[in-house]
Amino acid sequence: MKLVVQVKLLPTPVQAAALAMTLRACNAAAEYTSRVAYERNVKSRNELQKLCYREIKERFGLSAQPAVRVVKKVVDAYTALHSGIRAGTLGGERSRRRVKAESKPIAFRASAAQPFDDRCLSWRHDASTVSIWTVAGRLKDIRFAGSADQLATLRAHRRGESDLLFRDGMWFLIATCEVPEPEVFEPTDWIGVDRGIVNLATTSDVDNFQGRRLRRHRRWHARKRAELQAKQTKSANRLLKKRARKEARHATCVNHRIANDIVAVAQRTGRGIALEELRGIRDRVRLHRHQRATQSSWPFHQLERHIAYKARRVGVPVLLVDARYTSQTCPRCKHTARSNRPTRDTFSCRRCGLAGPADVVAAVNIRDRARRAWALVNVPVSMAA
Repeated sequence: MKLVVQVKLLPTPVQAAALAMTLRACNAAAEYTSRVAYERNVKSRNELQKLCYREIKERFGLSAQPAVRVVKKVVDAYTALHSGIRAGTLGGERSRRRVKAESKPIAFRASAAQPFDDRCLSWRHDASTVSIWTVAGRLKDIRFAGSADQLATLRAHRRGESDLLFRDGMWFLIATCEVPEPEVFEPTDWIGVDRGIVNLATTSDVDNFQGRRLRRHRRWHARKRAELQAKQTKSANRLLKKRARKEARHATCVNHRIANDIVAVAQRTGRGIALEELRGIRDRVRLHRHQRATQSSWPFHQLERHIAYKARRVGVPVLLVDARYTSQTCPRCKHTARSNRPTRDTFSCRRCGLAGPADVVAAVNIRDRARRAWALVNVPVSMAA
């Protein structure tokens, strides 16, 4: 499986200036190449390289291999755009987003990430330094730092290109790693995981990852966001983007911690992880107006992705089950009714009297559905016939 490892570069002021000049030159070349590709409707990498290669080298001061990487970056950007259009992510044929995307060349910011292959960038793991090509010449002994786990993964499994990135005044290298996947083990049972807003994740083991502190954090961000939006100045817009990135990083960190805990328990106990299939839930569920922003702004799908890839790394099976009525169905007598859930937090079966926290009941139902689905998948062929 492919993973990305991000390390922080610690350049000197002279090295940082050379890296900044390199990013500006590469992205200026990408802007030129993008205009050529758009105006001539060129989609082939080889054809675009024939049109732009010499001009990129002479006009922007790039050497051979960085010029090739610039052409590939532009071709990949147009490939991603056309794939998104075909998939409908930009709306219908006359939608504003699609018309805007198709009406002009793809633009590249001056500080946009630039890929480098092993001819342009080399790693010295023992010394924790990299050597990288720049428009000012080859820079050697640029120090880098990262967590021990990520550095070990980088040393053992790095494959392919590494992207140079400048973000929030800091320099990073993002490297692609090809990590071997262990064989998925046969689970002895399942851990049901119910995702929510008040409780971000609740397991059938009654482990509860509450979001009260997170809700206070997000409300504080919402107030600050409203104050900045009211100013309607360029500096306020810059601060809004910076604050949005900060809030997104916080949400990602919280999801990483939750996923780590759930996968660790599953691996230790030899169980699989069962999650609700939430795809399309916004179309199925009608919410009150005050609930829409809360549900839409938390990255539930990101938590699912984190759990899935962390489980794959250690061989833990993950199963998605039907999410309908998990919090309204009694796990003991199977009676299903909206009245079984008198409040958001509580469950009380109107038939058999079973009562408890609604999120725990939902997690138990998810676990039970995973048990039935796994038994059906693994039934012998002769018995199924």
